[in-house]
Amino acid sequence: AQLVESGGGLVQAGGSLRLSCVASGFDFDDYAIGWFRQAPGKERGERGGVSCIRTSDGTTYYADSVKGRFTISRDNAKNTVYLQMNSLKPEDTAVYYCNGPNLLGNYIPQCGRKNWGQGTQVTVSS
Repeated sequence: AQLVESGGGLVQAGGSLRLSCVASGFDFDDYAIGWFRQAPGKERGERGGVSCIRTSDGTTYYADSVKGRFTISRDNAKNTVYLQMNSLKPEDTAVYYCNGPNLLGNYIPQCGRKNWGQGTQVTVSS
């Protein structure tokens, strides 16, 4: 399984970005894909869960810190999961990773147990 993230960049507070995670090497329709982030100065084991989506039925989960601002979606025809990030804040600055394919996806931690992508940097200036 392979995951490739893209879409990061530098944006001012209040701005928007859309991240993409293209998956390959597994049946995209049957798993859960998660977005996590590693803030500056944090270790790999401290990556925080942001959101998760079950590709089979579109069920979604969000961390409280991003609810109402971020939207996760998927395009099964393109094997791609998106993370639309609006109203960005400086504290959203991090390297964003996607993770999969997760067998379960009933809550965010279950969406971070498989393969990681290489990450994409998001920097929000104040």
